[in-house]
Amino acid sequence: MAHIHDKDIAVVGVSRKEEKFGYKIFRDLIKHGFKVKGVNPAGGKILGEKIYRDLLDMERVPDIVITVVPSRVTEKVVEQCRQMGIREIWMQPGSESDLAIANAKKSGITVTSRACFMVEYGIW
Repeated sequence: MAHIHDKDIAVVGVSRKEEKFGYKIFRDLIKHGFKVKGVNPAGGKILGEKIYRDLLDMERVPDIVITVVPSRVTEKVVEQCRQMGIREIWMQPGSESDLAIANAKKSGITVTSRACFMVEYGIW
């Protein structure tokens, strides 16, 4: 099984605001050597990294998607994950909804919710 650092990770909900979790998660994953890409509809660059406007714009399909967005947006992200064949999604606390979780599981996607990726992997 691949080590977590070998996996391509997409953070959906990367923010330019340093106080937001979408910024802190992206920054700290980079700092800890993860292969991470950011997604935000505004695009551009954050921390010197290209930000994709949408998961569907990415050149490579990520192994794991981490959502740091409102739950109604997570529901749309789940649909994109299904379309792209993404097998694992982490819904950061506050980004999950029962519908998003149910739809992901129905699509065969492994879901982790009500748990923080950063805490689980000892980054925070």
